[in-house]
Amino acid sequence: MKKNSTSDTQVKVLAKHICMSVFKARRIIDQIRGRSYEETLMILELMPYRASYTILKLVYSAAANASHNIGLSEANSFISKVEVNGGSIVKKLRPRAQGRSYSIKRPTCHITIVLKDKSKSF
Repeated sequence: MKKNSTSDTQVKVLAKHICMSVFKARRIIDQIRGRSYEETLMILELMPYRASYTILKLVYSAAANASHNIGLSEANSFISKVEVNGGSIVKKLRPRAQGRSYSIKRPTCHITIVLKDKSKSF
């Protein structure tokens, strides 16, 4: 995971090469875009998808990065920008009968989360 603050009021967290489909990650990302930090945690903890755990860890990391490096409070932060981009595809070969092989393609994605402070952004 790559973490860097881009300005005084926002924190950006980037996770690369996450082994999940872009479509499965976007299904969850669309639910949390523009919501407050506490509301996002409640939504992600109650979602029954496997991808929600990875995104929950990213949101925790962004909030910890914001409070430690910049001093933003978690109560006043909200998710301003979230995007999921496709990454490289991991290709493997699975041995089959009579010396043949089938290809297995595992998609990866890159997830970017930006947290902002409510009081400083308006």
